[in-house]
Amino acid sequence: MKLSLKAAPLAVLLSLTSTLAFQSPHPLSSFTSARNSRLAMDRRGFGNALVGTTAATLWNANIAVTPANAQVFFDPAMYGDQELRVGAVDSVRESVRRAILKNPQLAPSFYQLALLDGLSFDSKTQKYGPDGSILKVVLSTKADDAYTKNLQQACLTLIEAEKNLRKKVAITIADAIAIGGSQSIESIGGPVLAVQLGRADAPIKAPVSDVPIDLFSGKRDFADVQNAFRNAGLTDREMTALLSGLLTLEYVEKTRTVEDWKQSARPRFREPGKMGRLSEFKPLTDDDIAQAELESDPEYEDPDDGWYIADSFGSRESRFGDRLAKDQINEKTFNKYLKDIAEKSKKQGPDAFEEYGWIAMLVMDKDSPTSSTWLNKYAGSNLSYIKDLSISYNSLTQLGAVYTGGKYENLLKNKPRKSLNDDDLKLF
Repeated sequence: MKLSLKAAPLAVLLSLTSTLAFQSPHPLSSFTSARNSRLAMDRRGFGNALVGTTAATLWNANIAVTPANAQVFFDPAMYGDQELRVGAVDSVRESVRRAILKNPQLAPSFYQLALLDGLSFDSKTQKYGPDGSILKVVLSTKADDAYTKNLQQACLTLIEAEKNLRKKVAITIADAIAIGGSQSIESIGGPVLAVQLGRADAPIKAPVSDVPIDLFSGKRDFADVQNAFRNAGLTDREMTALLSGLLTLEYVEKTRTVEDWKQSARPRFREPGKMGRLSEFKPLTDDDIAQAELESDPEYEDPDDGWYIADSFGSRESRFGDRLAKDQINEKTFNKYLKDIAEKSKKQGPDAFEEYGWIAMLVMDKDSPTSSTWLNKYAGSNLSYIKDLSISYNSLTQLGAVYTGGKYENLLKNKPRKSLNDDDLKLF
């Protein structure tokens, strides 16, 4: 089922009636009991209810506001045992990877969506944060440029994925956004960014942050982007690491096409049940050749067209699908473009890296010496870059967190987040 942008509001409203038994209207004091009853649902029945829950997240999120006005409640035990948790995460990762393989231009959009959701946090008032409310803002905007349309398509992908994936445990849209941003980095050959699960979705009729959704469109002043990170309580070092990840996503050549997104990394004619090189391929039979000739006919219609079973086995790199830029970049060379920017800035001057777009111009701006220093550091050490990117992304997706639920509340409540301090140079 395809969900168009025009049909999204109607589908959201129609699905609200199916969620009254699933959505928790309880205040924070009864959040744990509501969570337990929610997770006790039948798995198959959950698939039907989840569409409404996602819709309610967009238009009518849950959980009451505490006196401190913090809005992102975390319960790391929300998904039960490890098997249920892994199943929920893998379902979202597979759906995001599939969407990116079908339309490679969505890779930056999932990451931008996660950044915007996190940057909605206001460190001064302790309001907002990565609670999934950014979807309501994105889907309600009337802008029709390519940047916004891709953001909207990323939102709809998360919604439709939750509806279509029936055999899985509950997962909040806020967690799905964070997982989607992590998976976008992995889809181009980057590192796996750890994501803490357990976010509750936004409160009912809660106001949304005024963070502009076109923040990463390249149309905003550099000061607007920098202030968004600083207002959220992030350092220039964290901003540099996160923006460098976005730069890589936007600049890397995404070699997959719409036609070959279903192509498996495995040989097509593998003999089952055998191991070793001699069993990798088997001779083509007359039936194989006849079928290939039939499929080459322009008028041939595949009876299975439209059905796709994801290949979620294999190595860590390929279990959710092929990587977009595997021939250009990988986890060991993820600072490839940062190295080029640093070298050009030293040899050819500040205008030599304009080909890398607005992010390179912002980070290497002469009025941003801290950012340019850290980019040069990442250019010289891929390990440092990946480490900072992972820590920064994990911090971004936990801004404003208020932990609930037994031992996690006792261990993590009021505990300062792990951050990258600009003055702490002893990490290297």
